[in-house]
Amino acid sequence: MKIKKGDLVQVITGKDKGKQGKVIVAYPRESRVLVEGVNRVKKHTKAGQTARGSKTGGIVTTEAPVHISNVQLVVEKDGNKVVTRVGYRFDDDGNKIRVAKRTGEDI
Repeated sequence: MKIKKGDLVQVITGKDKGKQGKVIVAYPRESRVLVEGVNRVKKHTKAGQTARGSKTGGIVTTEAPVHISNVQLVVEKDGNKVVTRVGYRFDDDGNKIRVAKRTGEDI
């Protein structure tokens, strides 16, 4: 998967189109990522009690995973944020390095 935890991404389609956020968790098997502040959903949690006796539960707003095809990596070039695709190259030692296609710089 070309997008990893900690990357800054921008949503390119859907209800949150144009929003940017940091990747919190990547789910490679499902081809999904959890992005900070994007695809927020309301979740109804069952009421319960904590050890101290206070009530928990109610409606909680949280992020839901987004498909990897709906986000694109954001890199910084000359102080501007640029949306780009990701490619790969190998260095002299044979290590695989991610490269921003638009800027040509290593990520």
